[in-house]
Amino acid sequence: MGSQDKNKKPSHWRPGWDEIDTILLDMDGTLLDKHFDDYFWEHYVPEIFAKKNDLTRREARKELLARYRSTEGTLAWTDLDYWSEKLDLDIPALKLKIDHLIQVHPYVIDFLQYCRSLNKKIHLVTNAHSKTLDIKMRKTQLGPYFDRIICSQDIGLPKEEPTFWGRLESMLGFDKNRTMLADDNENVLQAANIYGMKILIFVARPSSRAEVLRSEKFPSIVYFNELIVERL
Repeated sequence: MGSQDKNKKPSHWRPGWDEIDTILLDMDGTLLDKHFDDYFWEHYVPEIFAKKNDLTRREARKELLARYRSTEGTLAWTDLDYWSEKLDLDIPALKLKIDHLIQVHPYVIDFLQYCRSLNKKIHLVTNAHSKTLDIKMRKTQLGPYFDRIICSQDIGLPKEEPTFWGRLESMLGFDKNRTMLADDNENVLQAANIYGMKILIFVARPSSRAEVLRSEKFPSIVYFNELIVERL
């Protein structure tokens, strides 16, 4: 999709809903405000880790950020059991302590209701660990909007791998030419692009605390109301 003409003005692109049967949506940063995850991993966990290991917050943060980066793009990156073991912390319990920070992005529910009104298939497709997914679905109550919810651990690969999308297509039975994927990670969109998925949307403000940063490769939105086309 990266070379298509529609990408020359990504912020002005609008979907042709009659050309879309299935919608694949990422969770963190796409539907949910990534501020929770950024704060949890970059500040809250380092604070707890520092106290437990007699480190300064700065020392703990530097060590943990390096550890996180070493697993980025792998299943371990989002595996709560992996991090609980490696850090000797109960990561799911710590997430629950600050779950008040879990927030749905503006217009997400409006968009999901709109897609339902068009009788589209809607699937949540996330790299998040199943325990993270459970916490966030309980908090947000978004679960009933989806026909299926798929974690990358169900596939056995992270979404950054092009092979992931072939396995997902076999599991869900969608037509990649009539499926829209929205994600806040360009590497994920690029993997889907390599696989041959045609309708790819970049979410340009994953965190409410971050500035808008549009993609140069894919059509970009800030909020999902940009994809709602009023019917005559």
